[in-house]
Amino acid sequence: MPKISIKAETLFHLGSFQVTNSLFYSLFILAFFIYLAYEYHRQSVSGHYKGLYYLINLVLRLLYNLFESIVHDKIDTFFPLLAAFFIWIIVQNWSGLLPGVGSIMVGIKEPVSHTQTLEEKGEAPSMAEEEKIEQIPLFRGNNADINATLALALVAVAMVQVYGVKFLGFFTYIKKFIDISNPVNFVLGILEIMSEVSKVLSFTFRLFGNIFAGEVLLTIVAFLVPVLASFPFLILEIFVGFVQALVFSMLTSVFFSLAVSSHH
Repeated sequence: MPKISIKAETLFHLGSFQVTNSLFYSLFILAFFIYLAYEYHRQSVSGHYKGLYYLINLVLRLLYNLFESIVHDKIDTFFPLLAAFFIWIIVQNWSGLLPGVGSIMVGIKEPVSHTQTLEEKGEAPSMAEEEKIEQIPLFRGNNADINATLALALVAVAMVQVYGVKFLGFFTYIKKFIDISNPVNFVLGILEIMSEVSKVLSFTFRLFGNIFAGEVLLTIVAFLVPVLASFPFLILEIFVGFVQALVFSMLTSVFFSLAVSSHH
């Protein structure tokens, strides 16, 4: 039976910083994005367009039209972040389905204490340790790591507050949360604060839960039945990856639009 870990495994340390397999894999995805940006800029400057340029333009145009229908005249302000959310999430979701992600294993040395064993034998505990080799995946889908989805959620909700202050002014926007003019408004302000916190939790666990559950499903199916039997589930996960990226970015655009609207 394959080992399934709900948290990302540590590959190595940089000082006290742990580099997990999900973070390590996301660095390759980041390099891929940098390459796409470089190629798009190079072709834009040179005027010699190729298929990649037209593909990126098509995706950006479709996203622009989609988000414009939600945020309207503020699209030029919100679009870079909304498009970044969608493209980053969908590529991370789909890249987690590539062959080798989760199946290429590496051996990591883990210290094992003798203390419990010696106590069971009635001997004095000792701090002596030995090392065992634990097999963990070299790569893990970034959005199957709750730390990554939490980071995305915090950025999204934080930017909701930033845009609210930017367009409405600090005192006007903060009155949404702190209004002591009467008891009803005060209670509504508390509820608004709770709503903002719930957005972080909702974003985090919706994305993490769907992507992690999908990868677990593919792992179990591939282990129990022949490889072709997992193909329909793979198609399903491609669709789920697209839907989750769309839901995250569209909800963020809705929250942006609500945040910059005047409150009455």
